[in-house]
Amino acid sequence: METLKIIGAFITLAGSVFLLLGSIGLIRMPDVFTRIQVGTKASTLGTILSLFGIGLMFTEIAGKIFLLIIFILITNPVSSHMLARAAHYIGVKKADITVVDKLSEFREKQPENNAQKPEAE
Repeated sequence: METLKIIGAFITLAGSVFLLLGSIGLIRMPDVFTRIQVGTKASTLGTILSLFGIGLMFTEIAGKIFLLIIFILITNPVSSHMLARAAHYIGVKKADITVVDKLSEFREKQPENNAQKPEAE
């Protein structure tokens, strides 16, 4: 049982490292879209690892931890996708190094969406 707690502590530490690296990535990324991507990946993996480690340390709440992990796996990517789509829709400026924008290409092909597209500043 003591070994399980040590393994859980190391997994929780690994999750904390991912969260730290994600917060550094939020500062370093050039625009909203890459910040959303970095934040989502780091927070999803970091939180899941942290929760998994806690679940190993406290086995009596492992079922609840499992449900939390499933909830995070479902909600984090969906919410960041919606934030990125909303930012794209209102015309948030992309970084100068952005090469591909599939959503703009798709919207340009749709004639009914061109009338609703807001002007980018």
